[in-house]
Amino acid sequence: MLPQCLSKLSNLEVSSLQNNNFRGILPRIYMEQSRLRAIDVSYNQLEGQVPRSLSNCTMLEILLLGNNQFSDTFPSWLGKLPRLRVLSLQSNGFHSAIGKPKSSINFPKLQIIDVSFNNFTGKLPYEHFQSWTSMKVVNLTFDNDNVYMDAAISTPSPYYSFENDFSYTFEMTNKGIKTQYKKIQDHLIAIDLSSNKFDGEISEVIGNLKGLRLLNISNNILIGPIPSSLGNLMGLESLDLSQNGLSGEVPQQLLQLTFLAFFNASNNHLMGPIPQGKQFSTFENDSYLGNTGLCGMPLTKKCKTFETLTQQPLNSKQGKGSNFPSKSDWVIIMMGYGSGLNIWFFVGNNLVIRKLERFLKNFGRKQ
Repeated sequence: MLPQCLSKLSNLEVSSLQNNNFRGILPRIYMEQSRLRAIDVSYNQLEGQVPRSLSNCTMLEILLLGNNQFSDTFPSWLGKLPRLRVLSLQSNGFHSAIGKPKSSINFPKLQIIDVSFNNFTGKLPYEHFQSWTSMKVVNLTFDNDNVYMDAAISTPSPYYSFENDFSYTFEMTNKGIKTQYKKIQDHLIAIDLSSNKFDGEISEVIGNLKGLRLLNISNNILIGPIPSSLGNLMGLESLDLSQNGLSGEVPQQLLQLTFLAFFNASNNHLMGPIPQGKQFSTFENDSYLGNTGLCGMPLTKKCKTFETLTQQPLNSKQGKGSNFPSKSDWVIIMMGYGSGLNIWFFVGNNLVIRKLERFLKNFGRKQ
C-alpha cells in the first residue's frame, strides 16, 4: 500500500508510480498549496474512490489513473483545476452518467481525456464539450510537432541546485492501435469515450471542438445519424464510430477532413453511398464492414442511384411536397388522354370517309 508519509513531501512535483503492484486506496496525501504537476499511478491495483483532496493540487497538469480498480462516478470536481491538461481514467470501474458540469469553470485547459473501458452510462457529456475551451482552438500549422508537454523540475540543495525537464508520458488508442506516448505533443487534442454504455444520438455540438485530432466513441449504444458538423473538425486525424447503432448515410461533409488518416464506421446500420475522393479513397473495406446498406467504393456493392430515384416514388407514399403525380392526378390525366383519343378518332374517321367518297366519284366517271 502507498505510505501515508508521502503527504510530508511538500516540494514533490512529479509522482510517477506506474507499473507496480500498489494496492488498496489512493491515500489523501495531497495537501493545500501542493506543487504537484504530474501524478501517474496507472497499471497498479488501486481501488475505491478518487480522493477529493486532489482538488487542492492547483498546479496539477497530468493525472493518470488508468488500468486500476477504481470504482467511482466521474470526478467532475476536478474541473476547477486551472492547469489540468491530461486526464486518463481508462480501464477502471467508473460508472453512472457523467451529467452536467457542477461549475462554470470546467476543465479550462483540458486537451486530452480518456475514459474508455469503464461503465459510464447516459448521454455523451455535451455540456462538458461546450466548456472545454482549449479543444476549440484550431492549429493546422504543425509548427509545434517537436514541442512536448513537460515539467521543468528544480532540485535545491545546500550546495547547489539544478533543473531537469521531466517529459510526461501516457497510453492511448490512436488510429485503432494502443499507443504508448513517451512524450506528449504540446498541440495534441484527443477524446476517447469508447467501450462504455453511452446511448442516444451524437449531438451537432461535437463539431465545436475544432482542435480535435483524435475522436473515439466506438463500442457504445449510440443511435441516429452521423452529425454533419464533424466536417468542421478540419485537423481530425482519427475518427472511430464503430460498434454502435448509427443509421443514415455517411455525411458528404466528411470529405472536408483532409488530414483524416483513420476512419472506422464498421458494425452500425449505415446505408447509402460512401463519400468518394480525397481521404476517403484511402480507406479499405474494413472501415465499413457490418453495414449492409452501404454501397460504392471500396465495397463491391454498387449504388443504384437512378433506379432508386425512379422506383422509390412508386413504392412509397407520396409526401406533401412530392412532384410525382398522385392517384387523383392520374385519373385526370387519363381522362384527358381518353378525350384526346376520341377527338382524333372522330376527325380521322371523317377524313377517311371523304377520301373514299371522292375516290368512288372519280372511279364511277371513268367507268
